[in-house]
Amino acid sequence: MPNWTLFGLAHGTATTDWPAAGPDAGQEGVLGMPRFAPEKCQSGCRECVEVCVTQALSIHPDDPARLNLDYGRCIACQLCVEACPTEALTASGNWAYAVRERADLHWQQALHTTEAKQLRNAVSRTFRSSLHIRHVDAGSCNGCESELQALNNPFYNLHRLGIFFTASPRFADLLLVTGSVTYAMREPLLAAYEAMAEPRWVLAAGTCAVSGGVAAGGYSSGQGLEGLLPVDVWLPGCPPNPAALIHALLVLLERAPPKVKGGRHE
Repeated sequence: MPNWTLFGLAHGTATTDWPAAGPDAGQEGVLGMPRFAPEKCQSGCRECVEVCVTQALSIHPDDPARLNLDYGRCIACQLCVEACPTEALTASGNWAYAVRERADLHWQQALHTTEAKQLRNAVSRTFRSSLHIRHVDAGSCNGCESELQALNNPFYNLHRLGIFFTASPRFADLLLVTGSVTYAMREPLLAAYEAMAEPRWVLAAGTCAVSGGVAAGGYSSGQGLEGLLPVDVWLPGCPPNPAALIHALLVLLERAPPKVKGGRHE
């Protein structure tokens, strides 16, 4: 009998029951996006804005006393948390930030009760149980790729959810894009999208794919997927952890609800 079979029999099942049962996603103690409490902001303070390397924090153009926060630019580096003198920004374990609308990654002072717009195309029942993904690295640092590789390890075992990676865009339902979309990768990315059959969907995975990240505006870098492809799910993070990636895929398949609305994590 092979050694790996003996090992499996001795140690039992390694795969997590999440998300089918229990809260254990394998991310206990992992820092997520900073939590924002604008009522604690000190008037005239700019310390968090000055240390933010991706301009996720900025001063509102019409109200100098008000901060803008765009989680789509946040890389969860925690520099703003360390710099904030009043704990208006605090550390959290909120990592599930997949949303269907890019605007939901912007902090909103007041939430409206209007119903969110549905996906660009309704996801058919066929794809509720099966999904094939074509991944395109459009200029990543390989941080997101490391997390993607973990999806197929024994703990996460993405196949148990009926989700698979495919080498050809012609067999893919979803285009999963990482990286800031460098100028060199723009055309290959568009070619991969055009090769996909309808219906087709797009997931922007990682802050670089959402907004360009740290490299945005560089000499060879783009600004992510906004305005380039019709994105169905936006997932910030630097990088998003495996559980966040799984949650984003389940949001796409309408098997899990988004946890963020108006920049506020439930």
